[in-house]
Amino acid sequence: MVSLVRRAALAVILSSSIALPAVSDTGSGSYLAGRQAIYQSDYPAAERYYARALQADPENPKLLENVVVARLALGEIERALTVADVIEKKELPSQAARMVISANLVADGKMDEFLARDPETQGVGPLVDGLMIAWAYIGQGAMTKAMEQFDDVATQEGLREFAQYHKAMALASVGDFESAEAIFAADDDLVGRFSRRAVLARAEVLSQLDRNDDALQFLNNVFAAGSDPTIEGYTDRLSDGETLPFTHVRSARDGMAEVFFSVGAALSTEAAQDYVLLYARIATFLRPDHIDAILLSAELLDGLEQYDLAVDVYRQVPPGSSDYHAAELGRAEVLSRSDRKDAAAEVLQNLAAQSPDLPGVHVALADLRRQQEDYAAAVTSYDKAIDLTEAGAGSNWFLHYARGISHERLKNWDQAEADFRRALELNPDQPQVLNYLGYSLVERQEKLDEALNMIERAASARPDSGYIVDSLGWVLFRLGRYDEAVEHMERAVELMPVDPVVNDHLGDVYWAVGRAREAEFQWKRALSFIDPEDVDGEADPDRIRRKIEIGLDVVLQEEGAEPLKVANDG
Repeated sequence: MVSLVRRAALAVILSSSIALPAVSDTGSGSYLAGRQAIYQSDYPAAERYYARALQADPENPKLLENVVVARLALGEIERALTVADVIEKKELPSQAARMVISANLVADGKMDEFLARDPETQGVGPLVDGLMIAWAYIGQGAMTKAMEQFDDVATQEGLREFAQYHKAMALASVGDFESAEAIFAADDDLVGRFSRRAVLARAEVLSQLDRNDDALQFLNNVFAAGSDPTIEGYTDRLSDGETLPFTHVRSARDGMAEVFFSVGAALSTEAAQDYVLLYARIATFLRPDHIDAILLSAELLDGLEQYDLAVDVYRQVPPGSSDYHAAELGRAEVLSRSDRKDAAAEVLQNLAAQSPDLPGVHVALADLRRQQEDYAAAVTSYDKAIDLTEAGAGSNWFLHYARGISHERLKNWDQAEADFRRALELNPDQPQVLNYLGYSLVERQEKLDEALNMIERAASARPDSGYIVDSLGWVLFRLGRYDEAVEHMERAVELMPVDPVVNDHLGDVYWAVGRAREAEFQWKRALSFIDPEDVDGEADPDRIRRKIEIGLDVVLQEEGAEPLKVANDG
């Protein structure tokens, strides 16, 4: 699919934006607390503290702006209006306030008042204003003016795709599907592939033109089979001969919501997340059932580590939506990331029961169970996911790799090795798999030459991975090539200076080459980095203390292990 917008268009959008304001230290406790909260994207606290500070200093421009920004970020657009009006009456520059005022005028159906606003002094930005004006004309029934306005926006550098996309949506919204399709199909489907929403909108347009076969072919050309339930729902309905209604924009207000969403989506990879959130929130305010805007808001809040807010937003997606599974997967991920793994597991278990044929749900549940170290349950979920995915698909390597890890932790080595080798069949040079299988073979002291080859390939692909470089040094140590091991193990410690296992390994290598004092130093470092609560860690503190006390050779003797032996020393 083509990029949502060219970089030139992003430059136009961003040129009209303003950064969240930096406030000076006034000595006010509420002011300082609000500043700290906004810095941390803690919008509920920021709104509360700034509103309190504003009561004491109602003329302060920075406080006025920050209250609007906090309320807008919270999705409280109507509450933000009173403060935004004060900002505008004072003729203070504030893009956030202008967004709030414009959105409220549209929500109230006051298209005349919106069109009376001066874009130069009361606008949001050239692209947003230009598209919003066109949609406002449509709201007035002035279709000719709207088309001229879209065409005018299209003449601006970098904005043609935006303008053409919205023009096609506008034409479709009034039933002119032939003209809409002409725009979608032009230039090798350039506008038709503008975004995921554009693809689905075009499929609806083609269906309205009694061209279900063309719609099916288009969807199959763009999306892989089994992409998600929404796509499958479209293809199933088209295959059954159903005429799909045009749902993406049903009114001028919907069109304006689409303006804020499409601009926000374009900015999402370029601009700060807290800034993009303002666009997503306006889009949802104008169209509460804009599922893509809801999901974008939730993803942004997750990225800003506002987990409670993200969970609340994900809950706004109704169970009947074809994107409900995506929302629930997102909610589970947020819950897991915020250390509520049991709640995340409950969400995923319910989703798996509701949608047992969605492999992504079983993958998410398996990954979570693996994080919780419930490896038996993880294997069961990976089994289901693998059964539901296309056999031999290259992307399946991770499922076999993850299931292999789970088997290995359960000490089911034969199953684990089979999974690792299957993963390598699907992705022969995958460094994670090469390293994990190679290191496991080293620890089992099996097939060491093959293990070395695997780890060397992994290290060649990821020379700056401390884990992989450690594995390379360790396999050389196991092979008795101690002098060669030193360089790699020292490099691993440089890459992972506080990892207890790597430091322990370097101590063993130093001991093997006769550098006993340095070995003891590394073992002591390793001990200092061990988390006392990590009872299942690979670094054994008791063994390390014993090595410091009596040396590695005696420890190996006590364990009944083979003594250190330089390769080919007879």
